[in-house]
Parts: sequence; C-alpha cells; structure tokens
Amino acid sequence: MPADATLRILVWSDYVCPFCYLERPVLDQVRSELGEKVEIDWRAFELRPEPTPTLDPDGEYLHRVWNQSVYPMAQARGMSLRLPPVQPYSRKAHEAAEFAREAGRLDAMNAALFKAFFEEGRDLADPDVLLDIARSVGLDADALREALGDGRYTRGVLEDQRLAQEIGISGVPALVVSAGEQAYLLSGAQPYETVREVIERALGSVGGAVAPPT
Repeated sequence: MPADATLRILVWSDYVCPFCYLERPVLDQVRSELGEKVEIDWRAFELRPEPTPTLDPDGEYLHRVWNQSVYPMAQARGMSLRLPPVQPYSRKAHEAAEFAREAGRLDAMNAALFKAFFEEGRDLADPDVLLDIARSVGLDADALREALGDGRYTRGVLEDQRLAQEIGISGVPALVVSAGEQAYLLSGAQPYETVREVIERALGSVGGAVAPPT
C-alpha cells in the first residue's frame, strides 16, 4: 500500500444502540487484518439527547426490535447481548469516552461501555457506573469525576454531532471510510464483506490495495 493510501474509518455510534455494538466485531476484524494501516476513530452521536424521552425498556417496540433483529444478529456474530433493564441518556457516557481518548484508551473504553450496558445491563447515566468502567480500563476515576462534573468534554461531543449532521448522518452506526480525499458513507450494522468492499473502493481511488485475507 502506498504511504499516501492510509485508510481511516470514522464511526459515529451511541452507547445505547445495540447495532453499534454489533458492528464492533466487523471493525475488530478490519483492524486485525490491516493493523497500523488503518485508523478507526469512534465519534459521538446521541440518538435521544435530553429532553427527548428515552425508550421504555419494557415497551413493545424494543422487545419487537430485539426479537426480530438484535438477537438474531448477535447470534450470527457470536455476541451475547441482552435487552438492558434501563434506557439512559448517553451524553455522560460519550463524555467519558472523550476523557478516555485523551488518555489514549478510547477503544478500550468504547468496548467496556458497550459491554457494561448490553451484557451487564448497567445504567450509563450513573456517574458511579462510568467511574467504575473507567477504573476497569486503567483510567483515573477521580480525574474523570472532575471532568464529568465541569462538563469538560461536552463541547467535543456536541461537535461530533454537528459534524454528523453536516455529513448527512441521521442514524447510527454510520461509518465514513476514507483514503486520501475520497470518502464513502456506510449506514447501519454492515457485514464484514460490505465494509471490505468499500475499503477496497476507497483504497483503489488512491492507487492502494489491501491484501486478501488468508
């Protein structure tokens, strides 16, 4: 791959979106194959920011979506998700992720937040839960408590959402795959084969190529 064919994948997601979590194995496979040739960067997107009401965890809508789509996709992708007992606002979780980014632990925090919500049913709007998750990935919980208290990362979260709107993203997960000046937008939890095809297209636009998986 030429030096100027560096691949970048921006991923807009929300920590209360099961399909965002379900896309992680696909991105992990991409990272495993391409290593340092790809940069995967998580960006914030609140599906239901305050004061928009959150969904009823016991409502018919969520149970229908999970039974029809989430559970079958989770099984196909080898993941163990369960419908959480709470549906929290996610702003503080995104702010905690930005704190982790600054400490070089964004990917680990991203995975831990998703797991805490979709496998353990923990309330991501509870600051104590966020602090506990931060500790589990080696972050300074006291420093995070201070950052959450003074809203230090709120502007960054809002900027991610403004950029998403500017690009035309209205739902998540949304992947922007780029190499050089060419970029492609993928919406929804896409299979590996689809993401791979777009990666090849992006790299082909700058004369790059990805070796086929072995």
